[in-house]
Amino acid sequence: MKAGLSRQSNRIANLENTKILDDVERKKRLKKRLDYLEKDNFQEDPFANLIINKKRPKFDVDDDDDEQKKRKNMSASERKAEIRKKKLKQEHFKQRFRKNFAALLEDEKSNSDIPKEIKQLYDKATAPPSRYPAKRYCQPCGFPSKYNCLRCGASYCCIQCRDIHFDTRCMKYTC
Repeated sequence: MKAGLSRQSNRIANLENTKILDDVERKKRLKKRLDYLEKDNFQEDPFANLIINKKRPKFDVDDDDDEQKKRKNMSASERKAEIRKKKLKQEHFKQRFRKNFAALLEDEKSNSDIPKEIKQLYDKATAPPSRYPAKRYCQPCGFPSKYNCLRCGASYCCIQCRDIHFDTRCMKYTC
């Protein structure tokens, strides 16, 4: 028998090497990840406080006459397409400068016209905890799950989903 080989299985050796986290550490990592995601795409609207003076003359490079001629020569379908483009542009800006949930709550608290007593009651109102246990769904596919990852506590339903979880999700993006 060779001196370098051991008789224990690879599965047991791999289990000993994995780091098993307790619930407190998992919650800390989850909170860090959520905070990071909240900060990632948050932008203030750069044009929110911009005041446009309508009386100021506007100087364009293009002639207004040319634009009017183009509009007159357009067919009805081309006009509809132009209107759709403008609407899509507006939707793009709405999505781009969207605020996250925490920012919306903060704005709502500061700008509201509701009396202070009612605000306090509204902020204190909570629902009782559920009588039923939380449902667990598979992280990769979304089906009901029976198994949990030992490292991060995420749930999965089968071996294929477990492999996907280990390859792409498990502890990869935690801070």
